[in-house]
Amino acid sequence: MRKKFLNLVFLVLALSSVSASAGLLGKDAIPAPILEQFYKRNPNAIDISAEKKTHFKQDLYEISFKVEKDKETIIELYRNNGHFFVGADDVTSANMMPASSYDSLKAAFDTYTIKEAILVVNPNGVGEEYDLTVNSSGVDWSVIIDYKGNIVEKVRD
Repeated sequence: MRKKFLNLVFLVLALSSVSASAGLLGKDAIPAPILEQFYKRNPNAIDISAEKKTHFKQDLYEISFKVEKDKETIIELYRNNGHFFVGADDVTSANMMPASSYDSLKAAFDTYTIKEAILVVNPNGVGEEYDLTVNSSGVDWSVIIDYKGNIVEKVRD
């Protein structure tokens, strides 16, 4: 009985962690300390959206926005306490990932299409991670790949 109860608890925790990390957040769901620092850096930001992400073993908020005059989307990452972490680059059209990344994707998915690729460079040391949106068999996945080409995280969107 105890084993069944523990399995049920672990299942509930696992499902809640998956649903909490996936999906876009509206501006209202971004914590106040992050919004305060964000608006100090970007007072003319419009079309703001955010996602909870994990990069370099840190929980972060990935905020995408545009500046009034530009049509290009800008991406910045913030720590939970509001401190700026790093800016990220959209590299969807560039082929910047190591070859081993594609091998890892082939092993994880039968067929796939990379819909979006974001490069996040570690501001605290060596390394970079690629934040991908991958479509496989009609299902979107959020995939984080490290600088060696290993899949660090794979979450269904």
